[in-house]
Amino acid sequence: MSQASATQVSNQAFDNPATSDTATATTSKYASGEFFEFLWRTAGVQAVGLFIVAYLMYGYQPGVGASSQELVAFYTGHSTRILIGAIFGGLTVLNLMWFAAALRTALADEGRDGWGAAATAASAAFGGMFLLLITISSGLAFSIAGSGNQALISGLNDFSWALVVLSSFPRAMLIMSGAFGFWRAGLISNGVFAIGVAAVVLGVLGGMTWMSSGFFAPDGAFTRFVQPLILIIWVFAVTAVLLKRSPSKGAGW
Repeated sequence: MSQASATQVSNQAFDNPATSDTATATTSKYASGEFFEFLWRTAGVQAVGLFIVAYLMYGYQPGVGASSQELVAFYTGHSTRILIGAIFGGLTVLNLMWFAAALRTALADEGRDGWGAAATAASAAFGGMFLLLITISSGLAFSIAGSGNQALISGLNDFSWALVVLSSFPRAMLIMSGAFGFWRAGLISNGVFAIGVAAVVLGVLGGMTWMSSGFFAPDGAFTRFVQPLILIIWVFAVTAVLLKRSPSKGAGW
């Protein structure tokens, strides 16, 4: 290339920096749509890992009707752990939202955007309730539990358990959007779909755990362990389906 031609190309790049920036960006795999699509298709696995860390950091929250001594000991004695757990809980919600976006895009590619819209709405509702739950726990640990207002502390603790129970409904809708959407698109078998339906039924059942004590109490084993496990298994199942698919046909990423 002659010196004059090189100078002309350089001047064109200087006059139109957007063209130069675009050329540079598109040559990097980290700026490609495929990279971001893979990142958000695996965001569910990231959310599960962050949730487990948050769950372990947070500890065993006192149940409904716990004594004032138990509540103060938990929220003040474990305040640092609770606040650290809140950070990981917030990151869990963030990654779950991106995972739902990847699910919606995949369903839209298959012409099932109605189920994709349901996934978006359900994840937004569930994420909002989960963030509210984190906010209540963080507020209690940060200052409220040390205020000495026993009625307020007890009321907020019980309210947080009610939130956990009622979050079962948008969580069930999120599971349903993936199970029914993939089945309608022909991406999963009837057997896998049947398992998905069972997960939806168990999810809805979680919103009915209002026994005063025992397995189906708001703070019982079904709420504490079974419900989170169902969602974790669903996330891994949906991730497996998403990773088997080719990159999105659209330009959503």
